[in-house]
Amino acid sequence: MIRNKPRSKGAVLVGVLIAFLLGCPAVLAESLSVLEVGRFSAEKVSHVLPARWEPFYFKNIQRHTDYRLMEEDGQVVVKATAHASASGLMRKITINPKEYPIIQWRWKVANLLKHENVYQKEGDDYPARIYIVFEYDSGKLSFSEKVKYEIARMLYGEYPPLATVNYIWSSNAPPGLVVPNPYTDRAIMMVVESGDKNLNIWINEERNIYEDYRNAFKDEPPVISGVAIMTDTDNTAESATAYYGDITFRRERR
Repeated sequence: MIRNKPRSKGAVLVGVLIAFLLGCPAVLAESLSVLEVGRFSAEKVSHVLPARWEPFYFKNIQRHTDYRLMEEDGQVVVKATAHASASGLMRKITINPKEYPIIQWRWKVANLLKHENVYQKEGDDYPARIYIVFEYDSGKLSFSEKVKYEIARMLYGEYPPLATVNYIWSSNAPPGLVVPNPYTDRAIMMVVESGDKNLNIWINEERNIYEDYRNAFKDEPPVISGVAIMTDTDNTAESATAYYGDITFRRERR
């Protein structure tokens, strides 16, 4: 069943994203009306990861979420299974959010987490989330923030992303809630789905990432440098299963 609906580890993620982005060549978005960032439905059922997508791991977290391509409800998707674990899949791609502001994806969640808490580090787990990563731009930072980014550059060899927007399927936070990640206010959490009403149902989502960034950070967004999916349960030590369908960016409809 599909319902159409119209229109994140925080500071821990910074080093992971830097390492990943340094290790993968950039893919520039072509001048098309639709950008297929994750065309999982065109893949074959396999333990091999989707083309152009790579795993990212967290330091000191030894248990990783399992991601694999499988057929679900007649279409190939990414199945994520987490058991007190955390890791993600990411694609490095450069997208101008003003040119391609609309992100669309489909997902399905099999269960919720009892101890999720969007306001606390120990509850920073979600059965499903979509990360949008924005590249570093010094002109959008205060002096103290620039100092922190310089320290990160010296540690990792490159500046961290400027910010991330996390679209999450929450277990208990109300839909529409927008809050900073408990680890860092450079990561914003946006609750898109919540609760058990739509469990085991494919949900089609659509967001205007350009407007969401502007509303969250009160500023114009820099270019997008990556898109990621993640199912994580390391903080709550619980289990979760989620499914991710195709992810696309589109020009705004007129």
